[in-house]
Amino acid sequence: MKFRRSEVRRQAHALPVIKFESQSLTSFAGLVLFQQLFAVLGLKARLRACFRHLAAGKIFGRATIFLQLIVHLLLGFRELRDSRAYRDDPMVQRLLGLNRLPDVATISRMLRDADAKTVDNLRRLLRDMLFGRLATLGLARITLDFDGSVLSTRRRAEGTAVGYNKKRKGERSYYPLFCTIAQTAQVLDFLHRSGNVHDSNGAQEFILACIRAVHKALPGIIIEVRMDSAFFSDEIVTALQKAGIEFTISVPFERFVELKGMIEARQHWQRVNGDVSYFETAWKPKVWDRRFRFLFIRTRAQRQHKEPLQLDLFIPHEYGYDFKVIVTNKTLDAQNAVTFHEGRGSQEGILGELKAHCQMDYVPVRRRIGNQLYLLAGLFAHNLTRELQMMTTPSCRHTTAGRAALWAFEKLDTLRTTLVHRAGRFTHPQGILTLTLNANSWLRQRWSQLLQVLQDLPHAA
Repeated sequence: MKFRRSEVRRQAHALPVIKFESQSLTSFAGLVLFQQLFAVLGLKARLRACFRHLAAGKIFGRATIFLQLIVHLLLGFRELRDSRAYRDDPMVQRLLGLNRLPDVATISRMLRDADAKTVDNLRRLLRDMLFGRLATLGLARITLDFDGSVLSTRRRAEGTAVGYNKKRKGERSYYPLFCTIAQTAQVLDFLHRSGNVHDSNGAQEFILACIRAVHKALPGIIIEVRMDSAFFSDEIVTALQKAGIEFTISVPFERFVELKGMIEARQHWQRVNGDVSYFETAWKPKVWDRRFRFLFIRTRAQRQHKEPLQLDLFIPHEYGYDFKVIVTNKTLDAQNAVTFHEGRGSQEGILGELKAHCQMDYVPVRRRIGNQLYLLAGLFAHNLTRELQMMTTPSCRHTTAGRAALWAFEKLDTLRTTLVHRAGRFTHPQGILTLTLNANSWLRQRWSQLLQVLQDLPHAA
């Protein structure tokens, strides 16, 4: 569509006079979508059940304050004191069912007074909501990815310790272990740990607990597990085999010098494609009781090796190639097995989004339990944005070899800037509550579609 120059350009004007008045204006009109989502999920009632064992707050319910933390992170705020920026926003107040929002001290006290049972209840709710979604999908198999992530802090919070920290060396940190579902790109559960532990610390018990929870909620479903080399051990491999779980796990070269010799002595590699070739063998470390399938993968590299020279003692080196070994009990051909294992890189994207957009790497208080609650609020915020998209849009992918998510999800930051951060005004024409937004045709079409789908869904009792 063409426009005349006079219709596009305008004369410059003087700066307007700035006034601040008490009006029913909101900067977050898009929260009405989450208000409808929370009603469909019955989220407020389910959160109240998680805090029921604690004494009720004098004015604000603990569940309401925790819901505010979820909204706080959905809006893109980080520190607790940032809540002052929206304490008079009518949309936030309506979403929480309050006329006045709690101040920073009240939120801090809620985090301080929380207990381990509250954390367990919220973790169970996080799992149950995800299982509800998986049950509706009717999948034949689901893929669990396990990995840890360093959460650094400059403060001395309970349970933090100085450990391996690639980006911020010497700082205290937590090192939680996460379990994510590849098909929905959501977090199933986490194991909170101090920053000075190895990846495998407590991992076997946590992995088996997640598997048992999945079996209980979704009986008959096939479970696949993917992990990196930090979780490679006889105990974990044997436990997964005994439980009937399909798995692929990276193998650390530095622990088994025999692997380097096997690769360097290999003359014939079977070709997968122009860049990847492989060979496989049934092998076991000397202390293991049984043999497993080991895949040796050689990938043509387009970069120089710049790692420390000492690693050459353990890692095979041939100019122009990178090497990897994985152990698996899957019966797929080598190409599909490798593609499946490489798909675990999607979990790095989930953890990266949690840190960048859900403030997972922020440690707000000194108590360990309070910091776990804040972390849980971020996990709920992430999972809820995924749930909103799964409820309102059809899946666009079938199951792939790499187990990519069934939806092409928009990041929380994209939803935040395009849908949530929208100015609006509350009015009551003829006694009807009305939220008025700018007449943007794209926004009107998108909102109408999302709201219509949410309103047609049955609400939780």
